[in-house]
Amino acid sequence: MTQLTLYNTLTRSKEPFTPIDPNNVRMYVCGPTVYDHAHIGNARPVIVFDVLFRLLRHIYGEDAVKYVRNITDVDDKIIDRARRDFPDLDLNAAIAKVTESTTAQFQADMKALGCLEPTVEPKATEHIGGMVEMISTLIAKGNAYVASGAKGREVLFDVTSDDDYGVLSNRKLDDQQAGARVAVESHKRNPGDFVLWKESAADEPGWDGGFTSSSGGETIHGRPGWHIECSAMSKAHLGETFDIHGGGLDLIFPHHENEIAQSCCANSTDRMANVWMHNGYLQVEGKKMSKSDGNFITVHDLLHTEKVGGRKWPGEVVRLAILMTHYREPLDFTVRRLEEADDILIKLNRIFDSLMTSTFAKAISRPPERAGTNSAYRTANRTILSLVEDLNFKAVLDFLIRELRVSYHNLSEEKQSDWLDALARIFLMLGIKPAPQQTRNDVRDSQIAYAVRSRAEAIASKNWPVADRIRDELLAQGIQLKDGKDPETGERTTTWEVVR
Repeated sequence: MTQLTLYNTLTRSKEPFTPIDPNNVRMYVCGPTVYDHAHIGNARPVIVFDVLFRLLRHIYGEDAVKYVRNITDVDDKIIDRARRDFPDLDLNAAIAKVTESTTAQFQADMKALGCLEPTVEPKATEHIGGMVEMISTLIAKGNAYVASGAKGREVLFDVTSDDDYGVLSNRKLDDQQAGARVAVESHKRNPGDFVLWKESAADEPGWDGGFTSSSGGETIHGRPGWHIECSAMSKAHLGETFDIHGGGLDLIFPHHENEIAQSCCANSTDRMANVWMHNGYLQVEGKKMSKSDGNFITVHDLLHTEKVGGRKWPGEVVRLAILMTHYREPLDFTVRRLEEADDILIKLNRIFDSLMTSTFAKAISRPPERAGTNSAYRTANRTILSLVEDLNFKAVLDFLIRELRVSYHNLSEEKQSDWLDALARIFLMLGIKPAPQQTRNDVRDSQIAYAVRSRAEAIASKNWPVADRIRDELLAQGIQLKDGKDPETGERTTTWEVVR
């Protein structure tokens, strides 16, 4: 079996990946908090770990890999959004409307980006019992305590009770800052102590947690903190220790650090996951994405509006634009990058059109399987996996373009179908499937329309060199423009036709 090498944030090194059980490879990735449309930064980890999911299935077999990505459907941001958008509804009903519609939108957006559904997509509200049980264990072991804060009673994790706290982020306890979701308040024993459970107001969603204060004895009617949710859901579906835990770089501290602390203390284990993987940050046009800066891009905007670059972008183009940067590196998401990804996809589709055979068409419609037996498949499999061992997808794309152009034609006729079959399966492994002709025509028509509009703007401003360049570039692609006049208004019109 081919050896996969992954970078482990926990050890800060590349390591050969050895699953706990090769017949049950387990991966958990932090999913969305469903209060708003997913933005492009949310999409990056989904795409990155979708490819890893595909790669693991390619190596170990589809039925041997379990991928869990959660839905956080209880959170203060969700409550705030429900109150804002549905002020006339009962709060619980308003929350349900927000979470149901946002979850459906997220799932549709990720499907449009070519992502497979995870094996399990648990919701936090479905695992409250597991959270209460884990918190109760932490209190009993002395790792957590009940305290009264300004907004009611809370159960807090005592970070000093865990000698290994900081192992993932490599921070000393004394140097750590509180983090965005941790309030530094007087009722905490330590500034870094974080919330496991907090009391809910009368009109807020809540469950009865069996936690009592030393002076009281009442059950705390409340809701979970963010970190405990992932610990409970991963344990329920993957066990106390599993193979891979993934997410964005911004989650290393405090979220993943806190997950490790509460999971290992509650379960009496040395590790929560053997391999921790994190994708890099994303910025837009050289700046941090921000609504105030006007560069906040949702997946819905890219797919369904012309807000970005004056056109709608197909999901496969957005996917390629994200994969063309190494997953651990910062990604600058720009219109130019989308255009480059679009060019690559068009190039690949042209090559596929020229090579398409009934054998290939049949191969690409089949799901990926474990390594085949013919020599062409084994060669392609070894070459791709040597490039993918650090998830360097851009190198894979470059290789595929080169091999489709060169190696295929150098093979004997009897081997060509084997090579095409191998490449088809590799494309499926990466989640890149050549678009059907109708889809490609729709994309082409949209691109031509955008080019015609750009040329019209250049003509209106008497920028003749730009106008001529656009016309000549389209002609080089087999698209001939025809200028005329509207018979009623006398305004310039432009039509086009395919000349080859």
